[in-house]
Amino acid sequence: MNCIVVCGPTVSGKTKLAVQIADFLNGEILSADSRQVYRGMDIGTGKDLHEYVNKDGKSIPYHLIDIADPSQIYTLYDYQQDFYRAFEDITSRGCLPVIAGGTGLYIEAVLKGYRIAPVPEDAVFRKSLMAEPYDKLLRMLEDENPKLLAKTDISTKKRIVRALEISRAGCDVCLDDDADRGIAQNFPQINPLILYLVRDRAILRERIEKRLYERLENGMIDETARLLESGISIDRLNLFGMEYKHAARYLTKEVSYQEMVSELLQDIYHLAKRQDTWFRGMERRGMKVARIQTADFEEAKRVLSNIDLT
Repeated sequence: MNCIVVCGPTVSGKTKLAVQIADFLNGEILSADSRQVYRGMDIGTGKDLHEYVNKDGKSIPYHLIDIADPSQIYTLYDYQQDFYRAFEDITSRGCLPVIAGGTGLYIEAVLKGYRIAPVPEDAVFRKSLMAEPYDKLLRMLEDENPKLLAKTDISTKKRIVRALEISRAGCDVCLDDDADRGIAQNFPQINPLILYLVRDRAILRERIEKRLYERLENGMIDETARLLESGISIDRLNLFGMEYKHAARYLTKEVSYQEMVSELLQDIYHLAKRQDTWFRGMERRGMKVARIQTADFEEAKRVLSNIDLT
């Protein structure tokens, strides 16, 4: 094994455990979060950079956070290219890459070396489709390109729309078998140990609610207002989804504060469920996964003790 992956649904404790593992094994963190790449989006994306410090106050290096401006179109293709550069940099210095995040498609794309077409985003196309219901978009993708659907993280409307963009451009995210890797043959070979964090669903819901209120108290609404003031449009914020979408609706007086909180909680609950479905599906797609209860470091160490990290 030459890489550790710490994955799981939102608020499952991925960052904390990944930092503990990186500290224990002379590692560095590679973020696998589709929104944490953007600068100025700190509270709403849960960057929690204060967690990248061990118990002795030593900073644990991290990568792929704060590398793009919110106005920039940053795609899965961009992430994959940046990831491999960071991965090779880390390993060249004798350190262990520790991937941590909840964006399942990003994780599988780099672990399996998907060939991804650098299809630009189409703002007009996106705006028209983002107005459609989630279920309708899912049916559209299933009808148009079931092969691509099987490889798409469907946790948000934005990702389904992106898949439709790729499909309609006549491109695809290719299969990961050796005969179909194409340009991926030049990607570094990654042999991961995947740790999937498991939590009781009721406890997960409590943690989601607690974290949301903490983010609101820490200035999530003000952060959204600053993004709008900087020139980021409502439509662009809607593409980021979740916290920013709902906070923007509150700021523009489309909903009350309580409506914003209630609707956002429901969206986060649904996201956690879809993330759970994605990561459980990784095993069905041929990836070996070790389950870790409640992000317990001692349990993770027991798993690691049986692995040859070379």
